[in-house]
Amino acid sequence: MSRSDDPGHYFQTTSALNETARKATKSNNTKGNPIKLASKILAVVRDPQDDDHVYVAEAAGNVKRVNLRLGQTSATFAGPAAPLTSVAVSASSGTVFAGCWDKTIWSWASPSRAPGRRFQGHSDFVKAVLACRLQGRELLVSASADASIMVWDVASGERLHTLKGHTRGILALALDPAEPHANADSITLWSAGSDREIRRWTVSLLSASETQPSPIIAHETSIDAIHFDMDGDLWTASADKTAKCLSRGREWETDSKFEHPDFVRDVAIDEEGGWAITACRDEDIRVWDKGSGKLHHVFSGHFEEVTGLVLLSGQRLVSVSIDATIRQWSLRAQELANAVQEAEAERLEAAEEVEPEKTEGMMTAEEEAELAELLQDSE
Repeated sequence: MSRSDDPGHYFQTTSALNETARKATKSNNTKGNPIKLASKILAVVRDPQDDDHVYVAEAAGNVKRVNLRLGQTSATFAGPAAPLTSVAVSASSGTVFAGCWDKTIWSWASPSRAPGRRFQGHSDFVKAVLACRLQGRELLVSASADASIMVWDVASGERLHTLKGHTRGILALALDPAEPHANADSITLWSAGSDREIRRWTVSLLSASETQPSPIIAHETSIDAIHFDMDGDLWTASADKTAKCLSRGREWETDSKFEHPDFVRDVAIDEEGGWAITACRDEDIRVWDKGSGKLHHVFSGHFEEVTGLVLLSGQRLVSVSIDATIRQWSLRAQELANAVQEAEAERLEAAEEVEPEKTEGMMTAEEEAELAELLQDSE
């Protein structure tokens, strides 16, 4: 007997039905000029060779290269039968890498889209991937739910190092911009994950080790994303409902803290405008004043959890979500000011719609209830 995946064919609570209806209504909005794909989008990175394109990792097992100006897919990299959690693109060769639920890292040549080497060694989901060069050799770094980091030589497929120290799954990787990369003898790698620890590693072609004796503990629970700004400070996004800026000059003490109503999934820094932008599980994207820590604006358009952000030239922000849409937002001064005004107008309009109707000379239901209470108290 066939079984339906339609939730409407199963018993649902009133709250679940209301939430489904809310999302269905919200899905019709055109904020951020949505580009609709076929499945949930779990990660996004910029195209290092063309700033009008991004690469996204889909739950359906594809990586797609998307033309933002035309609003359409320009290339599909297929093969995996399981969800892709992460994506990276080599700036030098254009090779596309994706971490997968099948415990491997897939690769494709660009622009041919031909499947390349599969990197196998992890014993659980691959959650983050990163591509870089060291002493003229192309390296791939992968992090997994198995609590290990692996460093691979892309040309040979050889696993150079396995880094262990985390006690739970690793969700995020970042290269330290304060350290030289391509022509240096080593790179400085940062990692964070479900154990709420942030660790720093020194990686060369011949050796790899943890740089500091103890991890940085800045959050109460999982860290989903880490990124550096131009000052070399470290920005974090956590399931403890905060994003933070950790100061390099003060030995990674918390310099700023940004409170959210739900898990924070990603953070991006707009140096030109002085903004910190966060992606939240509550479907919203928040723009914060980087210096003061004050909330400046909320972009609302996604109707499911926002899973990733990427900042492009011209203060263009791209967001992706498990609602299967890619959306674009401008952080330019005038366009951001217009967005703030539009949001305020929408708020006032919504407030007027819920204002209780009142006929002249008559009381509202709330006023009648208040009067009844006062009469009862006076008896």
